[in-house]
Amino acid sequence: MKADFDQETKDIKNDLEGLERRIRVKEENVDKRIDTLSQKESNIENREKSLNQKENALEEKHRRLDAMVEEQKDKLEKIAGITPEEAKNILIQSMESEAKRDAAVLVRKIEEEAKLTGDRKAREIIAYSIQRYAGDYVAEHTVSVVNLPSEEMKGRIIGREGRNIRAIEAATGIDLIVDDTPEAVVLSSFDPVRREVARISLERLIQDGRIHPGRIEEIVKKVEKEVEQIIRETGEKASFDCGVHDIHPEIINMLGALKYRTSYSQNVLQHSIDVAYLTGLMAAELKMNIKEAKRAGLLHDIGKAVDHKIEGTHAAIGADFAKRFGESPRIVQAIATHHDDGRNNTLLGVLVQAADTLSAARPGARREMLETYVHRLEELEKIAHSFNGVDKCFAIQAGREIRIMVENEKISDNDTVMLCNDIIKKIENEMTYPGQIKVTVIRETRVSNFAK
Repeated sequence: MKADFDQETKDIKNDLEGLERRIRVKEENVDKRIDTLSQKESNIENREKSLNQKENALEEKHRRLDAMVEEQKDKLEKIAGITPEEAKNILIQSMESEAKRDAAVLVRKIEEEAKLTGDRKAREIIAYSIQRYAGDYVAEHTVSVVNLPSEEMKGRIIGREGRNIRAIEAATGIDLIVDDTPEAVVLSSFDPVRREVARISLERLIQDGRIHPGRIEEIVKKVEKEVEQIIRETGEKASFDCGVHDIHPEIINMLGALKYRTSYSQNVLQHSIDVAYLTGLMAAELKMNIKEAKRAGLLHDIGKAVDHKIEGTHAAIGADFAKRFGESPRIVQAIATHHDDGRNNTLLGVLVQAADTLSAARPGARREMLETYVHRLEELEKIAHSFNGVDKCFAIQAGREIRIMVENEKISDNDTVMLCNDIIKKIENEMTYPGQIKVTVIRETRVSNFAK
């Protein structure tokens, strides 16, 4: 028992010694940490002292700067003899008067420029570019229907995973629409020449029966050459029938391309031939050069052959092409101004303009859906009426111009300029229309009294 007790006591003693060693080590670590912390505290105190010193120095600098600024203000006030508030008011008044003077000069400059360029701008606005048609009418003149021998042909046109229809669209540049219409597919494109190429190509593919991408590309290339030949022959025939010779081949091609273009359902090539004859008749009555008059009448609308590809009015585009391909300046002038008001026009240009109007104004020559036309005019007047100060407004020139009368008590001369610009922006944002719309704002002052 004694031996056991001694052994147990020895074990306990060993454990206690181990604990004592660990406690000593921990105490040493704690002492080291306390020393480190004390060093950090002293560093922090030193930093705080330096920061306080810097802060005091900055405050001193601020005080000195404020004192200097106040001293400068006092000196300025003594020199100028006015207070800061009075100086501000004087500055504001001078800026306001200067701004008013600049605004008046700018308005006067704009008015003078408007007077100088008024006629030219008016002609540019009157010359309409690309016609816009109503929905049903657009469908009639931008799509072609190809009849099929059977419904089974639709699947062959589409091809495996749509490869045939994709090849047709890629080769011709049109949209091929296959829908529920029985035994028919629809070709849609704004370009009538492309649509004609696609129609002939598809009809030949259906007759041939071999429809695959390679065959499609081969047929389209052949048809494109044939259509180019048809366009060239059509242009040559039109120039021969009108007695107009020595026309550049490129212009002959543009003339032939008008065969596939319509304007308000009137074929543009037939319209150009009509204008050529009418211009020749009027030139004969006036003892003018008949051949030159016919030439100007025949070529006046060639810009419509490419006006969907080039930005600008068809008159300007046509004149540019005529000038490029060697037409005389008188012909170019007549083409460029055939939609002008005639005040600065040449006699030949006036004849072309008159013949153009006669051909288009014949009963049944052109059409535009009446409801769409009336709706556009009503919408135009409604936009003008939506602004404050507008008294009356009238849409004229078939919707190409709107004249607005304002109340002179509510709208000043300067306000009319801003009102005109605001109405133009609203029309551009909310309406779709052919060409351009001229907006004229009229403000008049009436003074009346009685002589007694």
